[in-house]
Amino acid sequence: MLVGGDELGRSKQGNNNAYCQDNEISWFDWGAVDESLLAFTRRVIEIRAEHPVFRRRRWFKGRPVRGAGITDIAWFRPDGAEMNDDDWQHDHARSFAVFLNGDALRDVDEDGDPVRDDSFLLLFNAHRESVSFTIPSETVGTAWRAVLDTSSDTGDGAGKVAAGKTLAVPGRTVVVLARPARARRTA
Repeated sequence: MLVGGDELGRSKQGNNNAYCQDNEISWFDWGAVDESLLAFTRRVIEIRAEHPVFRRRRWFKGRPVRGAGITDIAWFRPDGAEMNDDDWQHDHARSFAVFLNGDALRDVDEDGDPVRDDSFLLLFNAHRESVSFTIPSETVGTAWRAVLDTSSDTGDGAGKVAAGKTLAVPGRTVVVLARPARARRTA
């Protein structure tokens, strides 16, 4: 979640009600902009604006979509296996992946046609050390490209990765992978 001023590295010094302050706590110092953090924030905003899968209007169902065998959302362990209820109780639950299926959006455009988008695999590593993620089976996608990496100054992801391959994700990092939609239409 981004808050006004985050792109500047602004601190409210722990004040969660800073909007009512008319002093340095709530002022923006545009001269002190952290250029790399600003570039990263722009990149995150750009990705969200371009992809309706990140602006869903309806709740996820978590069930197979129209007989396709894959769901609108799925959770994976770092070893690439789909998570079950027990997995959330283990240490590795601080590192997991979530699949957002851009082919399973239930929204329609102004012409009544289904909205389709790229699908995304978000790799979350909240552990302090690097974790190797095995990209899930070809059921969710065969070829992925990195579009965002929080360990990069600009947030740009680099490289491609295929299903079944591993990707080392540095500690306390999120990597966002994308695969093209089958028939893309955006809202």
